[in-house]
Amino acid sequence: MCGIHDLTEKDLQPLTYTPAYLNKIKGMRFFDPHVHMTARTTDDYQAMADAGVVAIIEPAFWLGQPRTGVDTFRDYFSSLLGWERFRASQFGIKHYCTIGLNSKEANNEKLAEAVMEILPQFIYKEGVVGVGEIGFDDQTPLEEKYYRAQLELAKEAGLPVQIHTPHRDKKKGTQRSMDIALEHGLEPHMIIVDHNNEETVKEVLDRGFWAAFTIYPFTKMGNERMVAVVKQYGSERIMVNSAADWGISDPLAVPKTAALMHESGIDMNDIHLVTYTNAVKAFAQSGQINEADFDNAKNVDQSEKFNGSSVLRGGQQPRIDKNTTIIR
Repeated sequence: MCGIHDLTEKDLQPLTYTPAYLNKIKGMRFFDPHVHMTARTTDDYQAMADAGVVAIIEPAFWLGQPRTGVDTFRDYFSSLLGWERFRASQFGIKHYCTIGLNSKEANNEKLAEAVMEILPQFIYKEGVVGVGEIGFDDQTPLEEKYYRAQLELAKEAGLPVQIHTPHRDKKKGTQRSMDIALEHGLEPHMIIVDHNNEETVKEVLDRGFWAAFTIYPFTKMGNERMVAVVKQYGSERIMVNSAADWGISDPLAVPKTAALMHESGIDMNDIHLVTYTNAVKAFAQSGQINEADFDNAKNVDQSEKFNGSSVLRGGQQPRIDKNTTIIR
């Protein structure tokens, strides 16, 4: 029986394993325009960087438990602009966000009114590339009230809008979301309609909006279905995202979908459009996105600190090999 003291130096070398899909996308760059990294780990950031993700957008969203006061929103919005942007930078990823009152919590009218008062303090900040994610959940009158109010904020600020389409009665909710945006005088090219599926995509595209697709395990859109959508509708105004959060989700959904598209014979230019270029173009309308910043973000110094905090722990060296079974 072998003990730890019987292991040789060769035995202690890192075990190397490269997922097969990475070979299909080697050298490609990806932009994930909807991922909730506040709910993810540093390992996720490292894996995303290794897979070619150079920039992300983190929309403000529902945290899984109702917030009870406006200050919890204030702190959350501040974290998206501060700590989380710093954390992404420590792995060479450029972090942007969209700021808004999510549809689920719009149903608490007293709290929603207080959040609406503070939103203008955040939507004009550096790195905020849109108002979102906003829209409908249960399609209630209060959800509509605050959706409309935030559309007006976006119009005044000249920012794109990131729409959350409902999980239930999705087609009706998607149509209603677009109708209301047009009522408020927003141009379709300033609206990213998210969480599309085969039932909604044609109308979204026909009406001139951006169509975003969330690639989720076991629900919403799997990447095999996404391949079929791109084959049918092409790549114009279509983008994919992971929307990875605190639930069962995959922060590598964008590069994995690109690999499957490549394997399925989709043209590399089309893959680049739906996994990078379209998202950049849509959200660059905010005036906040410069692709040169993606390259600058690669200059990583993990010894840096944010308000005295580092992603490293005492004595750690940066960029530890996550493939090894030995934790030194």
